[in-house]
Amino acid sequence: MKTSMSRFQIHDDLTAPEGSVKVLRGALASGGQLPNFLGVLAGSPAALRAYARFRSELRHGKLTLATLERIALAVAEHYHSEPGIAIHSRTARAAGLELDEVALARQFTSKDPREAALLHYLQALVVETGRPPMHLHEEAREAGWDDEEILEAIAAVALEQFTAMVNVAGEVPVDGSTEASRSLRAA
Repeated sequence: MKTSMSRFQIHDDLTAPEGSVKVLRGALASGGQLPNFLGVLAGSPAALRAYARFRSELRHGKLTLATLERIALAVAEHYHSEPGIAIHSRTARAAGLELDEVALARQFTSKDPREAALLHYLQALVVETGRPPMHLHEEAREAGWDDEEILEAIAAVALEQFTAMVNVAGEVPVDGSTEASRSLRAA
């Protein structure tokens, strides 16, 4: 059985650069287990701090956790980010999304017409990597999304794209395989 190994070192609070330790300890205190992504990102204290601040601000915005998880699932799927798909499938379920809704979110859609309108707008932004057609913007507005929510959704896309890019570029293993990768690296 082949065990995935990250291209980047997966740090913990004992191996991370000094500037990352405080953020990692905060993540450990609130979550219990450190995600491999954060362990990798700890290799750059500035990147880790920026990520933590960005994520924290979005968690205190107008979008619900369920909406943020739908966005995260769609972006992770688009980038083929295995760690992102795994963690956001779990957190989406914890946020109340049913299995079929998790699967739909991975395809930039939802059974909820309001959520679907926002995801279709964001899909055009991510997949087409250009200006989303005006009709999609108007459909999101007509579905009840205001400017603040749409801007937060775009910010969430940017954050999740960054996360997916690090996961994919670094070949970051899905959480739970850290110890196996560390053992292989040490051998």
